[in-house]
Amino acid sequence: MSSSAPEGGGPATARVPAPRPGAAGPGVRIEAARPAGRKPPRRPGAHGGRTPWIYLAPALVVLGGLLVYPIYQLGLISFLEYTQAQVSGGEPTSFQGFANYTALFSDGQFWQVLLATVVFAAACVLATLAVGCALAVLLTRVRALPRLALMLAALGAWATPAVTGSTVWVFLFDPDFGPVNKALGLGDFSWTYGRSSAFALVLFEVVWCSFPFVMVTVYAGIRAIPSEVLEAASLDGASQWRTWRSVTAPMLRPILVVVTIQSVIWDFKVFTQIYVMTNGGGIAGQNLVLNVYAYQKAFASSQYSLGSAIGVVMLLILLAVTLVHLRLLRRHGEEL
Repeated sequence: MSSSAPEGGGPATARVPAPRPGAAGPGVRIEAARPAGRKPPRRPGAHGGRTPWIYLAPALVVLGGLLVYPIYQLGLISFLEYTQAQVSGGEPTSFQGFANYTALFSDGQFWQVLLATVVFAAACVLATLAVGCALAVLLTRVRALPRLALMLAALGAWATPAVTGSTVWVFLFDPDFGPVNKALGLGDFSWTYGRSSAFALVLFEVVWCSFPFVMVTVYAGIRAIPSEVLEAASLDGASQWRTWRSVTAPMLRPILVVVTIQSVIWDFKVFTQIYVMTNGGGIAGQNLVLNVYAYQKAFASSQYSLGSAIGVVMLLILLAVTLVHLRLLRRHGEEL
């Protein structure tokens, strides 16, 4: 390094040669000089994570109006004396505390309906998972054209409105004009007369409109499994059932958890199928589930407080199931 005094007697300055391209040592990064007074560019996430919430704000406002306020009103009415007299203005509304819940929990019919709802929902979930998983495995073993036909038929069943599907199933199993009784030789057997047969009929319809979700989801999960794993199981002499039980199902466990919890939530709050196919809950209320039971209490008996209390109980049960769902999703988040 050399220095020289400039003309005019000014102070001496050192001349440092500019580095040649590639002359910087390893790990050394040469940046261009930034003009004085200019701030560095803002890095992503510099807003402290507020940007996603800004984009979600409109949807959260809409969901708040559609969910939070009705839930608040439901909980409020469940603590009041709110019957037709209060609705019409003939009597003032009074606060009852937990009296509605006490009356509900002391009613034997409520526990019978709750038990029937749990058993019916469990049967629907198991049947839906069995049919959906079996058809998902079938989709992996058929050719493209039959697979496409089955997918379209399943999606058509899934897209059918619940009222339409329930009405069609009632006609199919009609004791006078239904083709199912004629094909099975059952004569004028009424499926909706007996308690068990009516629940079975509704179960068929619920499974028919619910299995496509399980089928498509599980099929996508099976297609994501490496083919080498399934080929290794086949070379080891494993049967199809053993391959499913020991190889495929464990690898699909996160997906099976998701579809199971979703099915529990959907089948626990069944209303339309029961109401349409059993004409409001069956003979003497033998086919009531919690949703239909709450509807009858609130609108048929004008006991809006009891109907709201049943709704709150259902909300708490489903909230517990949803929390389990979210916990399992978080636990298996990396696998999903």
